[in-house]
Amino acid sequence: VQLQASGGGLVQAGGSLRLSCVASGRTFSGFVMGWFRQAPGKDREFVAGISWSGGRTRYADSVKGRFTISRDIAKNTFYLQMNSLKPEDTAVYSCAARTGTNLFAELYEYDYWGQGTLVTVSS
Repeated sequence: VQLQASGGGLVQAGGSLRLSCVASGRTFSGFVMGWFRQAPGKDREFVAGISWSGGRTRYADSVKGRFTISRDIAKNTFYLQMNSLKPEDTAVYSCAARTGTNLFAELYEYDYWGQGTLVTVSS
């Protein structure tokens, strides 16, 4: 399994960005896909997750109402639409995947990781 993230960049506070993660190497029915982030000096944290087959979603409280996770099964790609960005959203964002349908899985339960993409939000 390979995951390729893209879409990071520099944006002003209040702006938007869309991250993409292309998944390859197998079919992903029965998988959960997630986005995580790691800010400088902080631990990696969960941002959002989606079940590949059913499209169920889960968000961290800090991004609810501002971020939306979605997937395009035909393109084997999932996305993170980030609106109303804040300086505290600045981090390296990574996409990940795990077998199973538990959206509340811990970070260490994710089996596959893509490289990170840097999101910088200026004030």
